[in-house]
Amino acid sequence: MDLGLSDRVVLVVGGTGLIGSAVADRLRREGARVVVASRHAADGVAMDASDDGSVRDGVARVLREHGRVDALVVAAAPAAQTLDPSRASDPAQVLAAVDAKAMAFLRVASAVVPAMREAGFGRIVVVSGQNAYLTGSITGSVRNAATILVAKNLADELAGTGVAVNAVNPGTVAREPETEVARGQGGQSSPEQIADLIAFLSSPLSAVTGESIAVGHRVLGVTVL
Repeated sequence: MDLGLSDRVVLVVGGTGLIGSAVADRLRREGARVVVASRHAADGVAMDASDDGSVRDGVARVLREHGRVDALVVAAAPAAQTLDPSRASDPAQVLAAVDAKAMAFLRVASAVVPAMREAGFGRIVVVSGQNAYLTGSITGSVRNAATILVAKNLADELAGTGVAVNAVNPGTVAREPETEVARGQGGQSSPEQIADLIAFLSSPLSAVTGESIAVGHRVLGVTVL
């Protein structure tokens, strides 16, 4: 299926990470003009999503060099394994984690939205996580839930403008995901499987907006209406 992404300008923030690099590769195969942004981008745009000035400058550079941003994918956040389990309920760690994920997303999205509004078209996708559905780590739950809530609020603010916003929520990410799913856990998915969904949501074929979509099986044994 042709996703209609040929020559579309897609900014992938966190595009050098495990998921972000898979997304960038998938979008390139669709013919998109992919701009990778990260803190230490050797071939792309240097951007620290925790810094307002860095985000502003990075987005301005993309607009200056490419004229527009058709889609934004934000996969920039510290991996769950980097969070200290012994500090899961430490307010300082929780706040830092929310800033590094939910607020980082909000900073970048806020920077690209004006150009998308003016164009009457845009696709914004953020990678959150199924820890939003689980208790056991305040840090893990809150940083992902906050990201999903930011995405939904942005989608509602932008309803009717042609700009769609969605969150994608992987469970455990594995190069070779297992098919079995344990009760109380989300299913595994590969970076490529996540990238396939994000590529569709980034395309003009997608009319989906305001959604939070699990990749891999959504937490087994939990119903959320």
